[in-house]
Amino acid sequence: MESLTVTSITRAEIWLCITTLLYFLMNGAQIFETLVFVPKWASSQPDTFKLLQNGKGTSLQFFWIILHSLHEIAFILALFFCWKIDPVRNWLLALFIIHAAVRVWTLAFFAPNIIQFQNLATSSSVSEEILSRISLWKSLNYIRVAIYVIVSIGLIPLCIKLFSFRY
Repeated sequence: MESLTVTSITRAEIWLCITTLLYFLMNGAQIFETLVFVPKWASSQPDTFKLLQNGKGTSLQFFWIILHSLHEIAFILALFFCWKIDPVRNWLLALFIIHAAVRVWTLAFFAPNIIQFQNLATSSSVSEEILSRISLWKSLNYIRVAIYVIVSIGLIPLCIKLFSFRY
């Protein structure tokens, strides 16, 4: 930490704050989606699956791709600029690993299932297996959103710690 300058601390502060703000923005959207939108599209399948379709419903695919991309770029930049600040780097790296694991889980489980649910919008009925998967998706989504909220809350003490280096 001996090579820290005011400029390097300022850059670290900026990118960690941007990351934290984007994370809280993402949390707000996830909480809204989880509490309002998911119950709506999961209520009367297959009719409500139309809400998920691109161009016909409230497809959030474009929104999530942009928000996650911006956030992950900011997170990586925060890691880069905080790298020489040991107490912040280590916890930030741990939070990034948790975040990355949840993103992999999202891409491996949540995204493929929601795409399949979208494709069922034109079906006349839904099988018990699909209903079971919808229930599992909804339950696991609560866990996923909770993990994201915990990670974002974990960023706050790092911001405080980083700002303390100035004084």
